Amino acid sequence: MVFWERYVSDESMGTFAPIVVYWIYGGFYQLLPPLDKYRLHTRKEEDEKNSVYLSTVIKGVLLQQLVQATVAQLLFMLTSQTSASGITVQPPFVVQVLQFIVAMLVMDTWQYFVHRYMHQNKFLYRHVHSQHHRLVVPYAIGALYNHPLEGLLLDTVGGALSFLVSGMTARTAVFFFCFAVIKTVDDHCGLWLPGNIFHLFFQNNTAYHDIHHQLQGSKFNYSQPFFSIWDKFLGTYKPYTLEKRPEGGYEARLKKD
Repeated sequence: MVFWERYVSDESMGTFAPIVVYWIYGGFYQLLPPLDKYRLHTRKEEDEKNSVYLSTVIKGVLLQQLVQATVAQLLFMLTSQTSASGITVQPPFVVQVLQFIVAMLVMDTWQYFVHRYMHQNKFLYRHVHSQHHRLVVPYAIGALYNHPLEGLLLDTVGGALSFLVSGMTARTAVFFFCFAVIKTVDDHCGLWLPGNIFHLFFQNNTAYHDIHHQLQGSKFNYSQPFFSIWDKFLGTYKPYTLEKRPEGGYEARLKKD
């Protein structure tokens, strides 16, 4: 039994919990004090390099989440595994863990190839993907700031495929999509905080993705949100060094060949 079982369905939680988690976790980062000694970019750089207002970013994210919620409801409706008694039979824990891993790999694979193609196709980059790169200096609640078409193709379709291929139930999907959202927000937070568990367990992390957002690294480190497998396998992986700036904070720099 889970805490929401008496109040809402797994399908409703799978639809709306990731949205709530996004704003809570992203808002947490947004409301932190400046923390200049942990920033990957100075606040001056953020103001000068980013070409979109915070209000525009929020509207863009809300639009994408509206589409995601609509697709999620349709997906859960078509794949409902609830029995006649109204109870969803959950697979053993080991099976759920395997489904989690499969879903992570499927999401990474889909997002790598779609993301990379959006960089290589000049039309798609200019008219679609460049919207996300208006945030040259990423920040947490801008993680899902995308062109609506990219939001649909990259995130929404990628999430749907992860759910379908892994065969997970709606209840397992609640945890998977919330985890994916937290990881994505963390990758865009722009902070290298000590003890960040994602930095300990994932090579694809805040600094890794920050490299991709910079001009010199825009053709590398396409992988997201979990692993760096495809970058390494297909030659688009670029290691970095994390160096302290004299004025405080860190800077992720491409390692010289």
